[in-house]
Amino acid sequence: MLTEKRNAGFKAAEYVEDGMFIGLGTGSTAKHAIDKIAKRIRKEGLEITAVPTSESTRIMAEDLDIPLSSLDDVNRIDLTIDGADEVDPNKNLIKGGGGALLREKMVAFQSDYEIIIIDQSKMVENLGVDFDLPVEIVPYWKKATIRQLEKLGCVCDFRMNKNDLFKTDNHNYIIDCSFEQIEDPHRLSQDLNKIPGVIENGLFVDLADKIIIGKKEGFEEF
Repeated sequence: MLTEKRNAGFKAAEYVEDGMFIGLGTGSTAKHAIDKIAKRIRKEGLEITAVPTSESTRIMAEDLDIPLSSLDDVNRIDLTIDGADEVDPNKNLIKGGGGALLREKMVAFQSDYEIIIIDQSKMVENLGVDFDLPVEIVPYWKKATIRQLEKLGCVCDFRMNKNDLFKTDNHNYIIDCSFEQIEDPHRLSQDLNKIPGVIENGLFVDLADKIIIGKKEGFEEF
């Protein structure tokens, strides 16, 4: 699995060009792309500015001396490289396994081009069958929000961090919603975000431009 993730991440890093503003994703596969980008900066003199999608990514990028900025301070993002928890044949995604879905979606939405890097295990025919959908909610009246989520046909569980409720970088909670299958990601995403108390959901629809699937030898793109 490590080889597949590395092959996908390294290939995606090749798309970074001098002078770009780039979004740096979060997760085990994105780390390989970040590492390769840092090596290109050192070896090639590549000049880029990056916007991290999580605190963990920010710390990693700073340690690798990648120049960073904020989404508030850039007019556009040329390219974002990120991972995913599930990808369907239409390039719809489930993200948020690492709890960074809100910032990831904000960066993806403002990107001209997004590359998603995965290993083969993340490719599925239908979203939500094997991976619960993360939904970020405000801490206030959380049980009331969950009751509304369950009306959409899912079973909800608080994400935990050992014995405590998991908190995102934004100090919100993550609810992992189990659907038997997500038949219409577009509609479900809209329905979820209509619920007061929901900050954002982990369905990324019409945001990914290219998928790179790492293989034991090489990669596949679509």
